[in-house]
Amino acid sequence: MGTILSLAKMELDAEKARCERNAAGGGERVLWAAIKATQERYPRAACIVYTGDVDVPDSANSNYKTERDASSQEAISAMKRDIILEKVEKNFNIRLRRSSIHFKFLSTRDWLMASRYPYFTLLGQSLGSLRVAYDALSQFVPDVFIDTMGYSFVTAFARFVFPSMPIGAYVHYPTISTDMLGSLDVDSGEGLNAGTGKGLRGYLKRIYWHLFARLYGWTGGSIDVVMTNSSWTKGHIQSLWGPSRSKTGKLCNIEVVFPPVSVVDIEKAVDVSEASERRRERAILYIAQFRSEKNHELVVNAFAEFLNTSQGRSKRAPPKTKLVLLGSLRDDSKEDLRRVAHLRQLIEKLNIEDSVEFALNAPWKQMLDWLGKSSIGVNGMWNEHFGIGVVEYQAAGLICVVNNSGGPKRDIVVDVDGSPTGTAANEPRDESH
Repeated sequence: MGTILSLAKMELDAEKARCERNAAGGGERVLWAAIKATQERYPRAACIVYTGDVDVPDSANSNYKTERDASSQEAISAMKRDIILEKVEKNFNIRLRRSSIHFKFLSTRDWLMASRYPYFTLLGQSLGSLRVAYDALSQFVPDVFIDTMGYSFVTAFARFVFPSMPIGAYVHYPTISTDMLGSLDVDSGEGLNAGTGKGLRGYLKRIYWHLFARLYGWTGGSIDVVMTNSSWTKGHIQSLWGPSRSKTGKLCNIEVVFPPVSVVDIEKAVDVSEASERRRERAILYIAQFRSEKNHELVVNAFAEFLNTSQGRSKRAPPKTKLVLLGSLRDDSKEDLRRVAHLRQLIEKLNIEDSVEFALNAPWKQMLDWLGKSSIGVNGMWNEHFGIGVVEYQAAGLICVVNNSGGPKRDIVVDVDGSPTGTAANEPRDESH
């Protein structure tokens, strides 16, 4: 890499087939932080980002107002780049040198949408990613290819077409895991597919998942350097990809590289002291994208039980406690909008609408404001791969209540010097307590 850098610009590809401009999630943060680190380590490197954001909206702060004002295709691309990077700075507080970042816009993103595959969704999306990979590599072939989205079929395709290309992957969450396979069990299952392994249909689903797991494991052998975001993810990737990587002679160990968290920025912005603790509100904060796996319903139900319990125990009206649901909505997802509507209906049904507040697509400053005001931070996802929000809670001095699984349990809410740093709960009743 040093030789290439001394002779010419190195094209470092950050493969990001779905770079949602408003999705302020951990996966997006990893991409932009990786580009930031690349710019600092290799100032002459050019970073090429593949994205499906073809129709980037106008921005009041952009130097370009409409595509009609742009006199060339290069100017249009620069306009879209500036709009996307403005969102990056707004949502993540990450400033990037724009001149060395270039976007390749893909028109094939629909091939990745789960709604396109009502049956055999995992296989359909994985095969669909091959079409997206062909689109991406037809537009530009990088010197180094890095997947940050978890599409291992894409890396397998890149290895097949360009055998000598160095390939890396940062894995946030395995496409399938042994925990997912175990969740099919009726008695012990958890997650979105809990208990669906019963009957003939469940038996066939179990076979399908096991076969897909073998195929997914095979694709892992195409990657030279593998990093995961947590020890939980590493364990599953090692189990699934390890045999294939051994057969293909991949000698590099799978390493855990915790995702970037703005701990320093939070510590500067949020005062944590005895005086500030007295000023905190009775607010419970949940930072998460509005996706089904984030299990907002669990948190809402636990909060309703908490209110009922605290009111029942108190002889006088307790101080008002508020639940704040802060997170982003994917621009192209009607499902996210329906999920928010469903949550509002659930909150109304539980008669707690006066105690719940939504902060949709909240910018960085608003998130910091809630981190400074809230007292408790929660995470309701089963097998959360890491839990950036939980680290942000800790940096801001919040008491953490998380699901007793995944990264939060193994890497974050752990005892330090014999003292607990939070609470891990299994059931809504545990979380409410």
